Amino acid sequence: MVRPMRNNVLSYLEDTVRRVPEKTAFSDGSKDYTFARIYGGSRSVGTFLHSKGLFREPVVVFMGKHPIEIIAFLGVVAAGCWYVPVDEEMPLGRIELILQNCNARMILCDKGTCEKAKEFSFQGEICLFDDIADTPENGEVLAAIRNRALDVDPVYVVFTSGSTGIPKGVAACHRSVIDYVEQLSKVLGFGETTVFANQAPLYFDACLKELFPTLKFGATTYLLPKELFLFPVKLVEFLNEHKVNTICWVASVLSMVSSFGTFETARPKYLHTIAFGGEAFSVAQLHIWQDCLPQASFTNLYGPTEGTGMSCYYPVSRPLGEDEMIPIGKPFPNTEILLLDEEGKPAQKGEIYIRGTCVTLGYYNDPERTAASFVQNPLHTLYPELVYRTGDVGRYNEYQELVFVSRKDHQIKHMGHRIELGEVEAAASRAGEVSLCCCIYDAEKSKILLYYTGKVQPGELTVRMKELLPRYMMPNETRRLESMPLTANGKIDRRALMERRKNGRNKGSALGELVLGPLKEE
Repeated sequence: MVRPMRNNVLSYLEDTVRRVPEKTAFSDGSKDYTFARIYGGSRSVGTFLHSKGLFREPVVVFMGKHPIEIIAFLGVVAAGCWYVPVDEEMPLGRIELILQNCNARMILCDKGTCEKAKEFSFQGEICLFDDIADTPENGEVLAAIRNRALDVDPVYVVFTSGSTGIPKGVAACHRSVIDYVEQLSKVLGFGETTVFANQAPLYFDACLKELFPTLKFGATTYLLPKELFLFPVKLVEFLNEHKVNTICWVASVLSMVSSFGTFETARPKYLHTIAFGGEAFSVAQLHIWQDCLPQASFTNLYGPTEGTGMSCYYPVSRPLGEDEMIPIGKPFPNTEILLLDEEGKPAQKGEIYIRGTCVTLGYYNDPERTAASFVQNPLHTLYPELVYRTGDVGRYNEYQELVFVSRKDHQIKHMGHRIELGEVEAAASRAGEVSLCCCIYDAEKSKILLYYTGKVQPGELTVRMKELLPRYMMPNETRRLESMPLTANGKIDRRALMERRKNGRNKGSALGELVLGPLKEE
């Protein structure tokens, strides 16, 4: 049998199902799905979609977090299409915008989402997964589709938040996903014995870190229900019950586990590989994890959705002081990071540009925003070469390690000074006894606002930060919260904090303990 050229992510599954067909691929903790079932199910879905005349077009997958959602994803790809994941907890208005943008002809749903799907102003066909799951596969048709496949064909379109309130659909092709999976797997040492615990919702690109390496190596992934993260001890007990040895989680979730004293009651017995990203992870919280798991490896990951996931990595291999920011390190193999100033010239501190196969196709059905962010490489005009402008500011430290500073759009002008809010957050994290923190700017009142969770009192935190920041960068208000609002992906929800500020202005008790900082520079 001649194997198809590896220009399609389905090659991972095709190779693995030959080796370990009855091994568990994905599980929700109560029901296991083998590679044979994932493979057969995806081919049934692909055959059905072909029978409906779908080819090289989007198919919306509107399902709950479950292994059958992964079958649906792969079935869409088997049909020569690309999947558009939509979650049942998304606001209806956001879903409508996504449907308008992708203009799909079909929605795949499950029993839990089918009725809600009927509420959409959607003119296409709504199909229940259970009704098509046993479609007899047509091997000849699926082989013909694969023979026409190109590595530049999209795999998925994932929608991220847009600054204008209109979500942006990032389209990633097979070539980029394969490159990402290969490089990430080498860096983190994934293999057939890897047991993942997936934290990210399946409608985020963050799930790629588990989804496709599982298919590539014949590993196993447990899909964690979000409810489990409300009970850190039970979460650790779940990891131990299923012998999970590898996690790639958002940093705020790791902080949540460690800051609640979880390891005093339960410790993850089998974890040996911990990767984190999405936002800054405080060194203090990292040290708690390292003390609990001294033999484990810890890797900081950085990268935007537009770079097919993560683009940089930093294996924590040297002692880090609590006054340091954990570096984002260096780019993955086959990826280059350009750090450019406002004039587009290389600099020690500047905007991060990403170059390489990992750069995605652009924003789906959105040429204007694509042209603004996917730009000609500023370092030459010799031939067309698109790189991605991240909007992130980075710098090189004394070890020539790349360090994330802040979002470019989080730079403010305050009291005549340009300030990166990320630097204020970094100072708060270094001050000690802070689990999570976030800085926002109230432009109407010209105030820098710091929100945090942790044991330290607001007044004491302010005193400590004065030793780390110039006076003009000090928060005007510092508030301690019992819990930090998080997005569905586990990142700090800045928008929610802005809304709380807006709605709770002059209602200090609604926002936690308060200390006022300097209102003007002396």
